[in-house]
Amino acid sequence: MSEEIKLGKIILISSRESFLVKGIETKLSDCDIPMKYCPLELKSLEMLAEEAELYVIIASEELKEAPEFLVYLKDVCKETERKVFVAGNPEEYEFSRLYLTGQLILKWFDRPLDIPGLMQEIQNYIQNFAGENRKKTILIVDDDVTYMKLIYSWLKDHYHVAMANSGAGAFAWLASNKADLVLLDYAMPIVSGATVLKMLKNETETDSTPVMFLTGKSDKETIMSVIDLHPADYLLKTIDKPTLLQKLDNFFYKRY
Repeated sequence: MSEEIKLGKIILISSRESFLVKGIETKLSDCDIPMKYCPLELKSLEMLAEEAELYVIIASEELKEAPEFLVYLKDVCKETERKVFVAGNPEEYEFSRLYLTGQLILKWFDRPLDIPGLMQEIQNYIQNFAGENRKKTILIVDDDVTYMKLIYSWLKDHYHVAMANSGAGAFAWLASNKADLVLLDYAMPIVSGATVLKMLKNETETDSTPVMFLTGKSDKETIMSVIDLHPADYLLKTIDKPTLLQKLDNFFYKRY
C-alpha cells in the first residue's frame, strides 16, 4: 500500500483485546495497514481520535453499557469526517445505530465475522476515501438557483461541490474539471436534463460519469421516463438532508 494513502490508523474498538482483535491486527499488519486497539474508555478514544482514518467496532453486550463512549465517537466522526464499520449481530448493530447515525456507519458485518471480507472492505475504504480521496466531487445542475444553493449548503462540508444553472454551464465546467457524480435536474428549460444526460453519454470524457436525476414530480409517468434513461439513481426534490447524505455515501462506497 502506497505512502500517499497511509494517512491514519484503523482504530479497532472492542471491550477487550481478544483473540479476534489480535487476529484482525495481524491481518492488517500483513496488508501494511496501521492499527490501534481502543477499549471502551473515553480517555483512550480521546487519545486516539487524531490518528484515526476509520473506526471498526467489534460490538458486544458491553457496548450497551457505554453510551457516553458512542456519543463521543459520534461527535468525533462528525467533526473529523470519519466513518465507522460495525461487526456484530443484528441487535448489536441496531443499538449502535441509536447513537451513530446511518451516514456514520458505512458498513455492517454480521456474525460470524468474515475476516477476509472485513480486510477487503477496509482496503477498499482506504484506497478510495483516505486523505485527498475522502471528498468526492459533485456537480449540481439545476435552473432553480435557490434549490441548488440549498443542496450545495447540505453537501459542501462532505464533498467538493460545484454548481451550474444550465446544461451549457455544466458542459463548460466539465470541459476543464472532473466530477465523480452529477446531480442533474430532470425538468430544466431549453436543454432538459434528459438531453444533457444523452449528451454526456455521447462524449468520451463524460460517458462514464454517473448521473443522478433530481425531480420534483413523483407521478408514475415521470418516474418511468426517468428510469428509462438509466441514470445512476433518481431523487425526489422533497428529499431531506440526512437521507440525501446517506444515499450519496452509499453510492460512493458501493461504486468505489
